Amino acid sequence: MKKIMVLGAAMCIALSFTGCKSSESAYRKAYDKAQAQDQALKNDNAQSQNTNTDTDVPVVSPLEQKSADQTAVVDNNDNIPVRHENVSYAGGAALKAYSVVIGSYSIKANADDLLSRLQRAGYNPSMAIADINGTTFYRVISATADSKGDAARSRDAIKGTQFNPKGDAWILAK
Repeated sequence: MKKIMVLGAAMCIALSFTGCKSSESAYRKAYDKAQAQDQALKNDNAQSQNTNTDTDVPVVSPLEQKSADQTAVVDNNDNIPVRHENVSYAGGAALKAYSVVIGSYSIKANADDLLSRLQRAGYNPSMAIADINGTTFYRVISATADSKGDAARSRDAIKGTQFNPKGDAWILAK
């Protein structure tokens, strides 16, 4: 009985492998169809080139440049996003009205490390302490400015550098 079941299973497997074989005629039909489409495309291109050379000649006219008017560019600093937080000065350069925050740490040692790396790179950084919902955060500030526009330029300059690779620096207004 066991031999018959094994023999039956082997027959089923053999039949399943032979049923999946593709035939040459199927490949031949697809190849002939592709050749016919390619030939028709070549004939259409040849006909369109013959008719275009006789009648359709594109006319090209030179460009006329208009004179540029001198206009003064005025920066609109109203749409620059800032965060308002009550912070206290913790060290480094004195804080002005707007500061560029590049790091916020709950552990002071991590904030001190970034602060010292900024100092070695030639920045004039500072640190502020913020208490948010009972948690103390040490804000590492790369630049501080009196105007929002200057702070935005400093923020854009440090984005993508080794100190702010994610580009998530933000402006703090006190």
